[in-house]
Amino acid sequence: MTTRSRTVSALGVVQILTWGTSFYLLSVLAPAIGAETGWRPSLVTGGMSVGLIASGLAARRIGALIQAHGGRPVLAGGVLLMAGGLGLIAMAQHPAFYLAAWVVLGLGMGGSLYDAAFSALGRLYGRDARSAITALTLWGGFASTVFWPISAWGVETIGWRGTCFAYAAMHLCVTLPLCLFALPRIPPALDAPDSTGPAPRPPLRDPRVWAIALVGTVMSLTAGAWLVHALPTLAARGFTLAEAVFLGTLIGPAQVAARVVEMAAKGRHHPLWTQGVATFLFAVGFAGLKLGMPAAAAIIAYGAGNGLWSIARGAVPLAIFGPRDYPRLMGLLATPMLLAAAAAPVFGSLLIARVGVEMFLSTLALMALVPLAVTIPLLVMVLRREPSRA
Repeated sequence: MTTRSRTVSALGVVQILTWGTSFYLLSVLAPAIGAETGWRPSLVTGGMSVGLIASGLAARRIGALIQAHGGRPVLAGGVLLMAGGLGLIAMAQHPAFYLAAWVVLGLGMGGSLYDAAFSALGRLYGRDARSAITALTLWGGFASTVFWPISAWGVETIGWRGTCFAYAAMHLCVTLPLCLFALPRIPPALDAPDSTGPAPRPPLRDPRVWAIALVGTVMSLTAGAWLVHALPTLAARGFTLAEAVFLGTLIGPAQVAARVVEMAAKGRHHPLWTQGVATFLFAVGFAGLKLGMPAAAAIIAYGAGNGLWSIARGAVPLAIFGPRDYPRLMGLLATPMLLAAAAAPVFGSLLIARVGVEMFLSTLALMALVPLAVTIPLLVMVLRREPSRA
């Protein structure tokens, strides 16, 4: 294996281990936690929202640290925090302690999941990081497939507390060495700024930054609200629980299949085309479900769009703004997306309570059109400015 392929493969395993024990943790453990502690389901699942808030608030600082020191110490620190957070969750006997443990785990998520890993790859490979980012998302797409059955087996054999302790030990013994092994101790030197050209526009003054942030924030809010309330929404539309669960299982394969197609293209197109297809499929999924498209087709379109967006969120900023300030920019963009993901479950619950399931789905369909509407002018701008790359 080349050094690059070894790095990407090791970070791919890291993404499976970190996503599977954080973002997908409560999908299996939540009922067992509530049954033992007597805590309300909203409190148990609220831990994830607390973790995402902590991750979002720390994102800019994490990006700046990767910019200054490279990904190795930051990802290693993120894994240590994840191990600590999981250990604290396993020991939680009081709701306040439980939510505080999620703050620690959330900080670890911010330092080890996609945004941090993308930033680390951008810091290593510059503009050539796109193929590595695509490959990394392909690895990460298997996290739920791997860890849902492992977590279910763990709950049955050693309980949810034992499972969390086991995951903490796994991060210390496996994930942490992989981070230290995969990334160089000393990152490449940053390119000197071009003194001959015009001064770069500050990120918050650049409308392209706002456009990318808006796309990601709306997609995070829409997808987060849907994932939490998908089963009751489908049930209210006449599907049995078994049918709704089957439809939900189509999302993962659709995500992975879309990423495989993107990888096969080998980066011959500008990543804004990837974002355009992602936002189009995302909108088709929700609008199709609302307007009577076969539910399986709509769910597959949504899953494929979501899978491609995972690639675009890392590749588009790199292609448009270059590698020099990429980690810092990724931290800036991640903040509103993570905060939107944290607010999504409450947003969905309030919407359903106020206007009902059908209007909830109509609202999501309208929201899903926003990222597409924002991406189109961005793509036109690239076609005009960089016709050779578009």
